[in-house]
Amino acid sequence: MRVTVQLSEGLAAGERRLIRAARLAPLLRSSGAVLGVEGSLTVRLVMDPAIADLNERFRSVAGPTDVLAFPSGENGYVGDVAISVESACRQSLRPVEELRLLAVHGLLHCLGYDHVEASEAREMTVRTRQLLPDQDVPDLVPVS
Repeated sequence: MRVTVQLSEGLAAGERRLIRAARLAPLLRSSGAVLGVEGSLTVRLVMDPAIADLNERFRSVAGPTDVLAFPSGENGYVGDVAISVESACRQSLRPVEELRLLAVHGLLHCLGYDHVEASEAREMTVRTRQLLPDQDVPDLVPVS
């Protein structure tokens, strides 16, 4: 799987260091290989205002969120994932691990995984743990 990582211009030097340390492109390429995914994925690392805008435009939800996934439905293109670096840093004491978790979460959503029902949440948790074996992955809670 080809992975393109795009950084927002508003990211500070410290945030850029965290992103580099997370090694998202290699993680997502190896995740794609494990899952048998061919094609390409774009990951955009942004600040809260940018993800809040996307959240409002595409989900009609006001305010920022941590990750959004946009499956493409096109052959050869998996989709787009937007991650708020600010949210990742705010919600975890381990922002590098949080960025990695959010990236895998977004990829799985692009591939059709969800966590609306309890069984879906369990399956998505199992897949996430498979892709992040050296990381503590919390159980996903179903979203109603």
